[in-house]
Amino acid sequence: MSYTTSDLFQNVALPGQWREDLCPGAAILRGFAVPHEVAIFEALPHITMNAPFRHLITPGGFLMSVAMTNCGTRGWVSDNTGYRYDAIDPESGKPWPRMPPVFMKLAQDAAASAGFENFEPDACLVNRYEPGARLTLHQDKNERGFDAPIVSVSLGIPAVFLWGGLRRKDKPERVGLVHGDVMVWGGPARLRYHGVLPLNQGYHPLTGGYRINLTFRRAV
Repeated sequence: MSYTTSDLFQNVALPGQWREDLCPGAAILRGFAVPHEVAIFEALPHITMNAPFRHLITPGGFLMSVAMTNCGTRGWVSDNTGYRYDAIDPESGKPWPRMPPVFMKLAQDAAASAGFENFEPDACLVNRYEPGARLTLHQDKNERGFDAPIVSVSLGIPAVFLWGGLRRKDKPERVGLVHGDVMVWGGPARLRYHGVLPLNQGYHPLTGGYRINLTFRRAV
């Protein structure tokens, strides 16, 4: 199912939780994270105080519009040498903050609800989008293996997620994501291209004018 930008704000008022299948191996769990929102935002400052948000540089020398940090035993980093996972935050020289129990439980419960049992993420990318920030179409393929799914949690103001195919040239579907939605993809969908359109202006009581995205992965 595709959405226009106006549909995003209509969907905010829809009650309850439901599962929306996009293709074999990929599903959106609508509203799945809402029961955990208080605990998530209580845990988030511990992460960002110890590993502040930063704008990474791509291997091509471009500044990423999305600010990010990490928690877990591995963190995703980028610089002029390439993309990779590292156990050490390059800015502090210390290990990344530990993954809060509520993060782990949410990721595991969401994965199981989408058909992926025994998910053990070791990395959580915490992305902060401000109006105009975007994420170009890409595959998540820096992980050592592709057996584990990706679990992506949307918090704050709405976004339009681009859900592509297994080839970059495949035309992506536009999917509206609102606060509390959790997207899970793995198996035959694990290497699908995906991205986020430039974020529109908005407001959410928990995040102000930002969108926060938690992306859980098994890196090693």
